[in-house]
Amino acid sequence: MAFVMVFVAEISHETEIIFPEICALTIGAWVSEQQPWATNKRRIFILMSLAALFGVLVVKFCTTKLIFQVCLCFAFTGFILTMFKTNFVPIISACILPVYLRTDSWVYPISVSLMSLIIILAQWLMEKYHFRPVNNFNPCQFDIKQQVIKWSKLLIVFCLIALIPFKTHQIYFLAPPLIVMFTELSNPKSPARLKPLYIIGLMTFASFVGCLLRLLLNELWGFPLFVCTILACIILFFAIDKIKIYFPPAGAILLIPMILDKSLLIKFPLEVFAGAIILSFCALILFRESNT
Repeated sequence: MAFVMVFVAEISHETEIIFPEICALTIGAWVSEQQPWATNKRRIFILMSLAALFGVLVVKFCTTKLIFQVCLCFAFTGFILTMFKTNFVPIISACILPVYLRTDSWVYPISVSLMSLIIILAQWLMEKYHFRPVNNFNPCQFDIKQQVIKWSKLLIVFCLIALIPFKTHQIYFLAPPLIVMFTELSNPKSPARLKPLYIIGLMTFASFVGCLLRLLLNELWGFPLFVCTILACIILFFAIDKIKIYFPPAGAILLIPMILDKSLLIKFPLEVFAGAIILSFCALILFRESNT
Protein backbone atom coordinates (compact mmCIF):
# COMPACT_ATOMS: atom_id res chain seq x y z
CA MET A 1 0.00 0.00 0.00
CA ALA A 2 2.78 2.44 0.93
CA PHE A 3 4.73 1.49 -2.18
CA VAL A 4 1.78 2.16 -4.49
CA MET A 5 0.99 5.46 -2.76
CA VAL A 6 4.51 6.85 -3.10
CA PHE A 7 4.94 5.45 -6.61
CA VAL A 8 1.76 7.17 -7.83
CA ALA A 9 2.79 10.41 -6.09
CA GLU A 10 6.18 10.39 -7.83
CA ILE A 11 4.97 9.63 -11.34
CA SER A 12 2.14 12.16 -11.04
CA HIS A 13 4.30 14.79 -9.29
CA GLU A 14 1.53 15.21 -6.71
CA THR A 15 3.28 15.05 -3.34
CA GLU A 16 -0.06 15.64 -1.58
CA ILE A 17 -0.87 12.01 -2.34
CA ILE A 18 1.75 10.85 0.17
CA PHE A 19 -0.15 10.39 3.42
CA PRO A 20 2.09 8.84 6.12
CA GLU A 21 -0.83 7.76 8.29
CA ILE A 22 -1.71 5.17 5.64
CA CYS A 23 1.15 3.04 6.95
CA ALA A 24 -0.37 3.30 10.43
CA LEU A 25 -3.75 2.23 9.07
CA THR A 26 -2.28 -0.81 7.36
CA ILE A 27 -0.57 -1.87 10.60
CA GLY A 28 -3.86 -1.61 12.49
CA ALA A 29 -6.19 -2.91 9.79
CA TRP A 30 -4.03 -5.53 8.04
CA VAL A 31 -0.96 -6.49 10.08
CA SER A 32 -2.20 -6.47 13.68
CA GLU A 33 -3.93 -9.64 14.81
CA GLN A 34 -6.64 -7.56 16.47
CA GLN A 35 -7.55 -4.10 15.21
CA PRO A 36 -6.47 -1.64 17.94
CA TRP A 37 -9.37 0.79 17.46
CA ALA A 38 -13.04 0.41 18.33
CA THR A 39 -14.35 1.34 14.91
CA ASN A 40 -15.87 -0.17 11.80
CA LYS A 41 -15.12 0.20 8.11
CA ARG A 42 -17.75 2.85 7.49
CA ARG A 43 -16.43 5.02 10.32
CA ILE A 44 -12.85 4.66 9.08
CA PHE A 45 -13.83 6.01 5.67
CA ILE A 46 -16.08 8.80 6.93
CA LEU A 47 -13.78 10.00 9.72
CA MET A 48 -10.60 9.95 7.63
CA SER A 49 -12.37 11.87 4.86
CA LEU A 50 -13.83 14.46 7.26
CA ALA A 51 -10.52 14.98 9.05
CA ALA A 52 -8.50 15.42 5.86
CA LEU A 53 -11.08 17.81 4.41
CA PHE A 54 -11.23 19.89 7.59
CA GLY A 55 -7.42 20.22 7.67
CA VAL A 56 -7.34 21.57 4.12
CA LEU A 57 -10.23 23.95 4.85
CA VAL A 58 -8.32 25.33 7.83
CA VAL A 59 -5.30 26.03 5.62
CA LYS A 60 -7.47 27.66 2.97
CA PHE A 61 -9.70 29.83 5.11
CA CYS A 62 -8.28 30.19 8.63
CA THR A 63 -5.86 33.12 8.95
CA THR A 64 -4.88 32.69 12.61
CA LYS A 65 -1.44 31.63 13.82
CA LEU A 66 -0.26 28.10 13.17
CA ILE A 67 -0.62 26.96 16.77
CA PHE A 68 -4.27 28.03 16.84
CA GLN A 69 -4.94 26.23 13.55
CA VAL A 70 -3.41 23.02 14.93
CA CYS A 71 -5.38 23.32 18.18
CA LEU A 72 -8.56 23.88 16.15
CA CYS A 73 -7.89 20.65 14.23
CA PHE A 74 -7.18 18.80 17.47
CA ALA A 75 -10.44 20.02 18.99
CA PHE A 76 -12.41 19.12 15.84
CA THR A 77 -11.10 15.54 15.81
CA GLY A 78 -11.97 15.16 19.50
CA PHE A 79 -15.49 16.34 18.72
CA ILE A 80 -16.14 13.94 15.83
CA LEU A 81 -14.53 11.01 17.66
CA THR A 82 -16.99 11.59 20.49
CA MET A 83 -19.95 12.01 18.12
CA PHE A 84 -19.10 8.76 16.30
CA LYS A 85 -18.41 6.90 19.58
CA THR A 86 -14.98 5.66 18.54
CA ASN A 87 -11.33 5.91 19.57
CA PHE A 88 -10.03 5.99 15.98
CA VAL A 89 -7.27 8.50 16.82
CA PRO A 90 -5.28 8.31 13.51
CA ILE A 91 -7.68 10.93 12.18
CA ILE A 92 -5.80 13.48 14.32
CA SER A 93 -2.77 13.12 12.07
CA ALA A 94 -4.94 13.23 8.94
CA CYS A 95 -6.37 16.55 10.09
CA ILE A 96 -3.17 18.22 11.35
CA LEU A 97 -0.70 17.13 8.65
CA PRO A 98 -2.00 19.48 5.90
CA VAL A 99 -1.75 22.37 8.38
CA TYR A 100 1.90 21.55 9.06
CA LEU A 101 2.69 21.23 5.36
CA ARG A 102 0.45 24.16 4.32
CA THR A 103 -1.42 21.88 1.93
CA ASP A 104 -4.43 23.56 0.36
CA SER A 105 -4.90 21.22 -2.59
CA TRP A 106 -8.09 19.16 -2.90
CA VAL A 107 -5.84 16.30 -4.03
CA TYR A 108 -5.02 15.60 -0.37
CA PRO A 109 -8.54 14.84 0.96
CA ILE A 110 -9.46 12.99 -2.23
CA SER A 111 -6.38 10.76 -2.01
CA VAL A 112 -6.93 10.14 1.72
CA SER A 113 -10.51 9.07 1.03
CA LEU A 114 -9.50 6.76 -1.82
CA MET A 115 -6.68 5.13 0.15
CA SER A 116 -8.94 4.66 3.17
CA LEU A 117 -11.45 2.96 0.90
CA ILE A 118 -8.76 0.64 -0.47
CA ILE A 119 -7.66 -0.28 3.05
CA ILE A 120 -11.14 -1.16 4.27
CA LEU A 121 -11.93 -3.12 1.10
CA ALA A 122 -8.71 -5.11 1.52
CA GLN A 123 -9.53 -5.70 5.18
CA TRP A 124 -12.97 -6.97 4.18
CA LEU A 125 -11.38 -9.40 1.71
CA MET A 126 -8.89 -10.61 4.34
CA GLU A 127 -11.76 -11.26 6.74
CA LYS A 128 -13.89 -12.92 4.07
CA TYR A 129 -11.12 -15.39 3.16
CA HIS A 130 -9.97 -15.88 6.78
CA PHE A 131 -6.57 -14.21 6.48
CA ARG A 132 -7.37 -12.23 9.62
CA PRO A 133 -10.08 -12.32 12.32
CA VAL A 134 -13.32 -10.45 11.67
CA ASN A 135 -13.32 -7.06 13.36
CA ASN A 136 -16.47 -6.83 15.47
CA PHE A 137 -17.33 -3.23 16.26
CA ASN A 138 -18.69 -2.27 19.67
CA PRO A 139 -19.25 1.49 19.99
CA CYS A 140 -17.38 3.12 22.86
CA GLN A 141 -19.75 3.85 25.71
CA PHE A 142 -18.89 7.51 26.10
CA ASP A 143 -20.28 9.73 28.79
CA ILE A 144 -20.56 13.08 27.00
CA LYS A 145 -19.71 15.12 30.09
CA GLN A 146 -16.60 13.06 30.80
CA GLN A 147 -15.56 13.25 27.15
CA VAL A 148 -15.87 17.03 27.13
CA ILE A 149 -13.71 17.19 30.27
CA LYS A 150 -11.20 14.72 28.82
CA TRP A 151 -10.78 16.49 25.48
CA SER A 152 -10.68 19.91 27.13
CA LYS A 153 -7.86 18.71 29.35
CA LEU A 154 -6.07 17.12 26.38
CA LEU A 155 -6.40 20.34 24.42
CA ILE A 156 -5.08 22.50 27.27
CA VAL A 157 -2.12 20.22 27.93
CA PHE A 158 -1.31 19.96 24.24
CA CYS A 159 -1.45 23.75 23.77
CA LEU A 160 0.89 24.30 26.72
CA ILE A 161 3.36 21.70 25.41
CA ALA A 162 3.15 23.22 21.92
CA LEU A 163 3.98 26.78 22.97
CA ILE A 164 7.78 26.47 22.80
CA PRO A 165 8.06 24.33 19.61
CA PHE A 166 5.66 26.59 17.72
CA LYS A 167 7.25 29.77 19.08
CA THR A 168 10.70 28.61 17.94
CA HIS A 169 9.37 27.15 14.65
CA GLN A 170 10.52 23.63 15.62
CA ILE A 171 7.13 22.08 15.03
CA TYR A 172 8.34 18.54 14.35
CA PHE A 173 9.02 18.06 18.04
CA LEU A 174 5.24 17.61 17.81
CA ALA A 175 5.04 15.72 14.52
CA PRO A 176 1.43 14.63 13.86
CA PRO A 177 2.05 10.92 14.65
CA LEU A 178 3.50 12.00 18.01
CA ILE A 179 0.26 13.84 18.73
CA VAL A 180 -1.61 10.61 17.95
CA MET A 181 0.78 8.78 20.31
CA PHE A 182 0.10 11.33 23.03
CA THR A 183 -3.66 10.92 22.64
CA GLU A 184 -3.39 7.14 22.71
CA LEU A 185 -1.20 7.11 25.82
CA SER A 186 -3.55 9.53 27.58
CA ASN A 187 -6.14 6.74 27.69
CA PRO A 188 -5.56 4.90 30.99
CA LYS A 189 -6.92 1.71 29.41
CA SER A 190 -4.46 1.72 26.50
CA PRO A 191 -2.12 -1.32 26.46
CA ALA A 192 0.63 0.97 25.11
CA ARG A 193 0.89 2.60 28.55
CA LEU A 194 2.37 -0.63 29.91
CA LYS A 195 5.51 -0.29 27.75
CA PRO A 196 6.24 3.43 27.33
CA LEU A 197 9.99 2.93 26.82
CA TYR A 198 9.32 0.48 23.99
CA ILE A 199 6.92 2.98 22.41
CA ILE A 200 9.48 5.81 22.62
CA GLY A 201 12.17 3.53 21.19
CA LEU A 202 9.93 2.31 18.37
CA MET A 203 8.90 5.82 17.36
CA THR A 204 12.52 7.02 17.39
CA PHE A 205 13.74 3.96 15.49
CA ALA A 206 11.05 4.37 12.83
CA SER A 207 11.91 8.05 12.29
CA PHE A 208 15.62 7.22 12.09
CA VAL A 209 15.07 4.45 9.52
CA GLY A 210 12.90 6.71 7.37
CA CYS A 211 15.42 9.57 7.45
CA LEU A 212 18.44 7.34 6.88
CA LEU A 213 16.98 5.62 3.84
CA ARG A 214 15.71 8.91 2.39
CA LEU A 215 19.15 10.52 2.80
CA LEU A 216 21.20 7.58 1.53
CA LEU A 217 19.03 6.08 -1.18
CA ASN A 218 17.13 9.11 -2.46
CA GLU A 219 19.26 12.18 -1.81
CA LEU A 220 22.73 10.62 -2.11
CA TRP A 221 22.31 7.79 -4.60
CA GLY A 222 19.27 9.00 -6.54
CA PHE A 223 16.90 6.07 -5.98
CA PRO A 224 13.16 6.83 -6.24
CA LEU A 225 11.25 7.50 -3.05
CA PHE A 226 9.15 4.37 -3.46
CA VAL A 227 12.32 2.27 -3.08
CA CYS A 228 13.08 4.05 0.21
CA THR A 229 9.49 3.51 1.30
CA ILE A 230 9.31 -0.23 0.68
CA LEU A 231 12.67 -0.89 2.38
CA ALA A 232 11.70 1.28 5.34
CA CYS A 233 8.41 -0.60 5.75
CA ILE A 234 10.16 -3.98 5.60
CA ILE A 235 12.65 -2.94 8.29
CA LEU A 236 9.92 -1.54 10.54
CA PHE A 237 7.71 -4.60 10.16
CA PHE A 238 10.62 -6.86 11.15
CA ALA A 239 11.17 -4.68 14.22
CA ILE A 240 7.47 -4.70 15.13
CA ASP A 241 7.32 -8.47 14.75
CA LYS A 242 10.40 -8.83 16.94
CA ILE A 243 9.13 -6.78 19.89
CA LYS A 244 5.46 -7.77 19.38
CA ILE A 245 4.16 -4.21 19.76
CA TYR A 246 1.83 -3.30 16.91
CA PHE A 247 1.76 0.46 17.49
CA PRO A 248 0.31 2.13 14.36
CA PRO A 249 1.77 5.66 14.87
CA ALA A 250 5.23 4.14 14.30
CA GLY A 251 4.19 3.43 10.71
CA ALA A 252 3.15 7.04 10.22
CA ILE A 253 6.35 8.51 11.70
CA LEU A 254 8.32 6.16 9.41
CA LEU A 255 6.95 7.87 6.28
CA ILE A 256 7.06 11.48 7.46
CA PRO A 257 10.71 11.80 6.20
CA MET A 258 9.49 11.02 2.68
CA ILE A 259 7.67 14.36 2.55
CA LEU A 260 10.04 16.54 4.59
CA ASP A 261 12.48 19.04 3.17
CA LYS A 262 15.91 17.38 3.08
CA SER A 263 17.33 20.06 5.38
CA LEU A 264 15.15 18.72 8.20
CA LEU A 265 16.14 15.07 7.90
CA ILE A 266 19.28 15.14 10.05
CA LYS A 267 17.56 16.49 13.15
CA PHE A 268 14.14 14.87 12.70
CA PRO A 269 14.92 11.64 14.67
CA LEU A 270 16.29 13.71 17.55
CA GLU A 271 13.14 15.83 17.53
CA VAL A 272 10.98 12.70 17.54
CA PHE A 273 13.00 11.24 20.42
CA ALA A 274 12.67 14.40 22.53
CA GLY A 275 9.02 14.90 21.62
CA ALA A 276 8.16 11.26 22.37
CA ILE A 277 9.75 11.47 25.83
CA ILE A 278 7.96 14.71 26.75
CA LEU A 279 4.57 13.68 25.37
CA SER A 280 4.75 10.18 26.90
CA PHE A 281 5.70 11.58 30.31
CA CYS A 282 2.85 14.10 30.22
CA ALA A 283 0.32 11.49 29.09
CA LEU A 284 1.31 8.98 31.76
CA ILE A 285 1.47 11.49 34.61
CA LEU A 286 -1.47 13.76 33.84
CA PHE A 287 -4.03 11.22 32.61
CA ARG A 288 -4.37 8.58 35.26
CA GLU A 289 -8.07 8.66 36.02
CA SER A 290 -10.23 6.02 34.35
CA ASN A 291 -12.40 7.07 31.42
CA THR A 292 -15.47 5.33 30.13
